[in-house]
Amino acid sequence: MAIKKTVSGAAEALKGVKDGMTLMVGGFGLCGIPENAIAELVRLGVSGLTCISNNAGVDDFGLGLLLKKKQIKKMISSYVGENAEFERQMLSGELDVELIPQGTLAERCRATGAGIPAFFTPAGYGTEVSEGKEVREFDGKMYVMERAFKPDFALVKAWKGDEAGNLIFKATARNFNEAMAMAGKITVAEVEELVPIGALDPNEIHTPGIFVQRIFQGKDYEKRIEKRTVAN
Repeated sequence: MAIKKTVSGAAEALKGVKDGMTLMVGGFGLCGIPENAIAELVRLGVSGLTCISNNAGVDDFGLGLLLKKKQIKKMISSYVGENAEFERQMLSGELDVELIPQGTLAERCRATGAGIPAFFTPAGYGTEVSEGKEVREFDGKMYVMERAFKPDFALVKAWKGDEAGNLIFKATARNFNEAMAMAGKITVAEVEELVPIGALDPNEIHTPGIFVQRIFQGKDYEKRIEKRTVAN
């Protein structure tokens, strides 16, 4: 019999989150971000966090809400160009920032979930990205060694999930969520629709419930567009 992993909401799902922890946060831009979990982190007031996420949200949404409250000590990201407060904190030295090529970030997340401690990639060789890292030559080409992450929690958002933690992501909201869901010591999934065990087609499941420790029904999701472009 499958083990039910449902919790009552974000407050119960984030029990155990403490100051100074490292959190993986799913999403790409404003697509597929765990809004309820982020709101709960704001409410808890935890600080000194290291957040691993493709980007840092915008000033009034996503991880931007945590930056506004100065709850994040370090951001490990790929793209951060839409957040003025992020820029201010980085330039003033208030925020430690590690910028990573997007493919490398994705692979470090995947390696974490797969139990691979490190891998070699040509991305970033000869740039600031490779400073302080081991470099090796393979078949006449130089590669940089990148290490897997060590997150305490992974916070992800899915379209549908069942009570056993099996998840289905919708379209581009799959982004970093799938890899991060595999990587947390404790993975918390919030879903738009929570269904009974057996209600999901096994062939459509993207993340098996074995990787998820806590799942809850989210609410009040905003369907934002990060940057609207229209024709003249």
